[in-house]
Amino acid sequence: MNIPETKQPRIVVIGGGFAGIALLKQLKKVPAQIVLFDRHNYHTFQPLLYQVSTAGLEPDSIAYPLRKIFRKLEDFHFRLAEVIQIHPARKEVETSIGDLSYDYLVIATGTRTNFFGNKNIETHSMPMKTVPQALNIRSLMLQNIEAADITDDPEARRRYLNFVIAGAGPTGVELAGALAEFRKGILENDYPELEEEDMGVHLLEGFDRVLPPMSEHSSKKAQRFLEKLGVEVHLNTMVEDYDGTTVTTKNGKSFKTATFIWAAGVTGAPIAGIDGEALIQKANRYKVDRYNKVEGFENIYALGDVAFMETEDFPQGHPQVAQPAIQQGKHLGKNLKRMFNQKELKPFSYFDKGTMATIGRNKAVVDLKKWHFAGAFAWFLWMFVHLWFLAGFRNRVVTFFNWSYNYINYDRAARLIIRPFKRTLE
Repeated sequence: MNIPETKQPRIVVIGGGFAGIALLKQLKKVPAQIVLFDRHNYHTFQPLLYQVSTAGLEPDSIAYPLRKIFRKLEDFHFRLAEVIQIHPARKEVETSIGDLSYDYLVIATGTRTNFFGNKNIETHSMPMKTVPQALNIRSLMLQNIEAADITDDPEARRRYLNFVIAGAGPTGVELAGALAEFRKGILENDYPELEEEDMGVHLLEGFDRVLPPMSEHSSKKAQRFLEKLGVEVHLNTMVEDYDGTTVTTKNGKSFKTATFIWAAGVTGAPIAGIDGEALIQKANRYKVDRYNKVEGFENIYALGDVAFMETEDFPQGHPQVAQPAIQQGKHLGKNLKRMFNQKELKPFSYFDKGTMATIGRNKAVVDLKKWHFAGAFAWFLWMFVHLWFLAGFRNRVVTFFNWSYNYINYDRAARLIIRPFKRTLE
């Protein structure tokens, strides 16, 4: 794969997500060769994927080239490849473009969508973990609205305009709110033959409240915001099946829909080669110590969503969201510096900066330890935080401009079917 030979230690990082980026930014002036592998040549700001899928932003507003992020990092090498297997005995990674040896290995592969073994749902539903998947949802949404506009069959029209989302975590809540605002701001203006009431948005949640990880105060406020926007919230409703036409639930409900979005869960994305006691099978996460080292392996570390660090405050591991990944990445980077300077390593301690979710225009909820905010102030706080963490000045400017334009004009300028979606069944 044409990686130069080196006399320096080689640090191989798998994954250019939040954890991998945070780690590499700490490794400036470290006496080591750094190699990053990723299946994409860009970093994705996943918290805003839902805005791409609902035509609020173009994908290049939330994606940033990995090579550009680290162009000033000395002895850094990026390779567009998939890591197939890890061979700890010979300290090598096997990739789609060849094998490479390592001195230190960092696994930051994040999560993948968890369909809980339901093949029908996996085949027919729409996941949203990557930019291509978000674009698929955008295309399917717009294609179905166009199909509803020309059909003379009332049943088909209802099915095309019925949007069902499984999972009322932050992703599901934000998607539902965005679809409801699309209905209010776009449908009646662009599709005069369709009525706003023709489009339905259903949010299904297996627990007894939306946003289960957040406070009850925020859950109640979020549900109230959703219902005010016209979203039909179905609590204590677990999805049983989806055949491409009808969503059925375990409590007997059914929904005819051509657009079923699966936001009901994720699982870790481990790599073959490290298993046994080091891999917690149920969660697909690597068991790591307080220094993020994978238990039972020397010089192999795991970060973020794929790492399971059991602590007194987090007996089930840290939440699989951006902040733990960023903090673990920064911390491991500093520890590697200490290691190279023969200094004592420091154990990781997570600082919970709070949780937030947006439902729509002037509607958001924020939990900051004992303080809970909802409404316009929370919405502006949500926007500020997300703009701050976006990679690249251009992306921040473009996203802010889009949000300002949408706010003033109630418009979503990215509603383009650039790449029509056509489902392929295996």
